[in-house]
Amino acid sequence: MSFLAPMALLLAGAIAVPLVLHLLRRKTGEAVEFPALRYLLRAQREFSRTLKLRNMLLMLLRIAAVLALAFAAARPVGRMVGGGHPPTALALVLDNSLSTSAVVNGESVLARLKNAARDALARASAGDRAWLVTADGRVVGGDMNAIRDAVDRIEPFGGAGDIAGAIARAAQLVQSSGIPARQLAILTDGQASTWSEVAALDGISVTVFAPAVAPPRNRAVVRAVPEPPHWTPRGVIRATTSATDSVTFRVMLGGKATARGTAAPGAEVSVRLQPTERGWIAGSVELEPDEMRGDDTRWFAAHIGAAPAVVADPGAGAFARTAIDALVQEGRVTRGSDVVIAGAEAARRPAVLFAPSDPVQLGAANRALQRAGVPWRFGSARIGPAPVRGSGLDGVSALRWYAIEAVPGSADAAVDTLARAGGDAWAVAGDGYVLVASPLTPEGTDLPIRAAWVPWLGAAISDRLGGDAGAVTEAAPGTVVARPSWSRELEWPDGTMHAVTDARMRAPTRPGVYFWRRGTARGGALVVNAEVAESDLARATVASMQARLAGSDVAVFGDAGSWTPSVFAVTGRRALEGTLLIVALGCLAAEAFVTRAVPEGTEETD
Repeated sequence: MSFLAPMALLLAGAIAVPLVLHLLRRKTGEAVEFPALRYLLRAQREFSRTLKLRNMLLMLLRIAAVLALAFAAARPVGRMVGGGHPPTALALVLDNSLSTSAVVNGESVLARLKNAARDALARASAGDRAWLVTADGRVVGGDMNAIRDAVDRIEPFGGAGDIAGAIARAAQLVQSSGIPARQLAILTDGQASTWSEVAALDGISVTVFAPAVAPPRNRAVVRAVPEPPHWTPRGVIRATTSATDSVTFRVMLGGKATARGTAAPGAEVSVRLQPTERGWIAGSVELEPDEMRGDDTRWFAAHIGAAPAVVADPGAGAFARTAIDALVQEGRVTRGSDVVIAGAEAARRPAVLFAPSDPVQLGAANRALQRAGVPWRFGSARIGPAPVRGSGLDGVSALRWYAIEAVPGSADAAVDTLARAGGDAWAVAGDGYVLVASPLTPEGTDLPIRAAWVPWLGAAISDRLGGDAGAVTEAAPGTVVARPSWSRELEWPDGTMHAVTDARMRAPTRPGVYFWRRGTARGGALVVNAEVAESDLARATVASMQARLAGSDVAVFGDAGSWTPSVFAVTGRRALEGTLLIVALGCLAAEAFVTRAVPEGTEETD
């Protein structure tokens, strides 16, 4: 038995009232016998035993009535006796996130969950209706054979999935079933990072199976980043692991092992490479397999090509020339005229363009932007300082800038905005241009005197202006990503091509590197990796799981043998307050009957 309002049990303290009244009404003091009363006293002694029993019965009936009322106020729910169960709407929520692939004592957690689900379904009867909802968003309904087959086919998902969304979906299914008996059966590894959201279940009975097994020691690659994303042709792979001790790793590039080494706990690994291949290449950083293999590999994509030839316009100033010199020394660019760094009044494409330093030139700059086909114009002046918010620009401030306004009818400006200052677009990019709202002077922005200046310029040139290289999109399995407007096809890791027509799509569930196709060539990459939090196998407590299933009677079990009988037992659980109220009324009626049966004047005599 459980209680929906356990605080009401405090009312049971009211049983002290009949006890106190019974004790206070007992006769005390010295007894004096008068000759005229001897006959009555003799009669009283003859009935003394009967009167005491009746008084005791009255007290017990009054106590029982008070207890019944207190328990009824606590809204008890109990299990009815019986072998079968009426038709039940049951939704199985099975957690198949990456963390359930961890192996404990030779068996994966997911295998334990699937075995428990099969045992629970074996208790189903012909009138039951069931659904299976998994963490990766799949829903299967139908007869029990279809559900059992779906359980058999479940495989670990490549990422965290959405267990809270799966629970909400399952609750909707049982609520709309039209069957009075409804139950959710949740099977999960109980990973703490998964149980972070509250699911409101509106009184649906819930039983949870979270195997009481200690999670294995796990190590993972939590970061693998090529710097820069476009190599010309040299680059660096920076990686980090979650291992608590030294671990060996290898770097794969284009399907070949290109480097090996040992990573110290918590230390960043840096590997310099100069591949012979050209174009977009898939790579990975891999560890030796452990008890959870899904996070032992982390994928990345790099574009290898010739260094772009860059020149600084004479009007761009000394900061531009110094930055180009540094990039040439690093081998990231060469000297030439393919890409220009200039003020907007000398606009052409491809180029990195800055606002004019002289406000008088603003009109000439806007006309030059129009001639170059850049769909932006400089608007009203702004005075700062204002922090610049954008990738690679932390700590940079805009001191003087112009509001950048999209030309009416051009593409959505939000897609091309690289950075903002004071609520305005401060740096925007598009086909063959990067446009900055401030002049390239210390009076306009402190960017050219910051350490971020040269890396940011190098990234802007290689990522945005390096021919048709394209860009990298990072995504977790199953999350929604935007399709590049120029691509209609996605190349999968096995080399097969898949048409993509919608502007937004769900990322593949299998981690790896996928390439956007631009005609017959690779034009960019979609890199799918599991969420870093999936590598943390710490378990949530029973109390925290119950707290996140709001509004329901929740039972959590760590043993499958104890959990299985709780499934389909929802129909044996009934609200018992009505029964207890009837008991209380029966006690009061019996008390009234006993009171009337006691001879007048002798009820409270001892």
